[in-house]
Amino acid sequence: MSRDATLPRASRRLAHAAAWMGVALTSFALLAVSARELLDTMEPVQFLFARTLLGLPLLVPLALWLAPGFYRTERLRLHLLRNIFHYGGQVCWITAIGMLPLALVFALEFTTPVWAAVLALLFLGERLNRARVAALALGVAGVLVITRPGAQPLDLGVLIGLAAAVGFAVSLTATKGLTRYDGVFTILFWMLAMQLLIGLVPALLVWQPVTWADAPWLLVAAATGISAHLGIAKAFQHADATVVLPMDFLRLPLIALVGALFYGEGLDPWVIAGAALIFIGNEYSLRRERRGLA
Repeated sequence: MSRDATLPRASRRLAHAAAWMGVALTSFALLAVSARELLDTMEPVQFLFARTLLGLPLLVPLALWLAPGFYRTERLRLHLLRNIFHYGGQVCWITAIGMLPLALVFALEFTTPVWAAVLALLFLGERLNRARVAALALGVAGVLVITRPGAQPLDLGVLIGLAAAVGFAVSLTATKGLTRYDGVFTILFWMLAMQLLIGLVPALLVWQPVTWADAPWLLVAAATGISAHLGIAKAFQHADATVVLPMDFLRLPLIALVGALFYGEGLDPWVIAGAALIFIGNEYSLRRERRGLA
């Protein structure tokens, strides 16, 4: 096949990846806004439980239609490990949303690949190469730029946001293993089913009555919690990580705009600068490893 014939196909794949990332970016923004809107009336663990409870019946019909047999897996222990840490990461993420500007929470979340690399080094025996050292160095530099220790007090919300990123890093590492055996609907189903059980007791301990005014935002949270994961998974089906990652970085300016328009949050240039360093490190590492360079 000639090169000219492959160009339209490549363009279509890129367009599909961009469209799915648009779904993911919009979903993450709406999920953050729904959490911010509901944290005045409920604790993070109740919000997460209610979102999961509503999300499961939304997911199952879609999964039955697109991926029959989605519930079958031979990796229940790995699913459980993933979801224990993912649940903890989500609780910390939602808590941070109630304490920090939205752009800062999202910037701290971008450190997830940095912590994942550290965990892979410590527990999986992966070796450091030039690309990973660069990603780690720029990631740490980005965190220091964002938090500026010594120049300002270290906010508890920042520590909680970083804890969320660490939880997501463990979850990301487990997810990489699961994708060798299970599809995205299997991973999503067991995520919701297991986290429903994990979160039941914590939610009951702090449960507050849910009003009809809460219902629309809970439905938004339930739907976007699913569509965000699907959007990213589908984007990766159409494009390489070196293409998807720069699109994912658009989450930061998007949520900064949402924070400015709806919550009057100022745009901190230190947050943008630190997040940019983290992004550059991740992108550099991905591109070198894709080309097989150490």
